[in-house]
Amino acid sequence: MTTEPAVVIDADGLILGRMASTVAKRLLQGESITIVNARKAVISGKRLSAVKEAKRKLEIGHPRKGPFHPRIPEQIIRRTIRGMLPRKKPKGQLAYRKLRVFADVPEELKDIETQRIACAESEKLKCPYVTVGKLAKEIGWTSSGD
Repeated sequence: MTTEPAVVIDADGLILGRMASTVAKRLLQGESITIVNARKAVISGKRLSAVKEAKRKLEIGHPRKGPFHPRIPEQIIRRTIRGMLPRKKPKGQLAYRKLRVFADVPEELKDIETQRIACAESEKLKCPYVTVGKLAKEIGWTSSGD
C-alpha cells in the first residue's frame, strides 16, 4: 500500500460548511487530507442560536444507544465532513478513512506547509460567527490542554 503525503489544511478562520464541502469533494477524488487548528474554524450565525441548536441535538436519542453527537472540536468537524460523504458506500468509507483532524498543529506537522481554502475564508462574513472551540466549550467539552 502506497502512502502518498497528505494535504495539510489550516482551518484557522475558515467557514466550517464551505471548508467541509470542499474537503469532502477532494476526499472523494482520492486525496488524503489532514486538517489542523480545528478549534479555530468558524460557524456563521449568532453564538446563542448555534449553541441552542447544538444543545437541542444533544437531547436526541438514548445515552448508550445513540445517536451520538460530538462535543470535541475535532469530532464536530469530522462529523460535518462525514455528513457530506456517501458514508454507507465503499467509496465514501474509503474517503472518510483518508481524513485526519487535529485541534492544534501536532509536532510532526509543524514544518509542513499548510494550504488555505480561498472560498471558505471568514473575511467574507458580514454576519456574527462563533468558533468551533467556543461552541464545543458551551455544549460541555472541557479541554485537557487549557
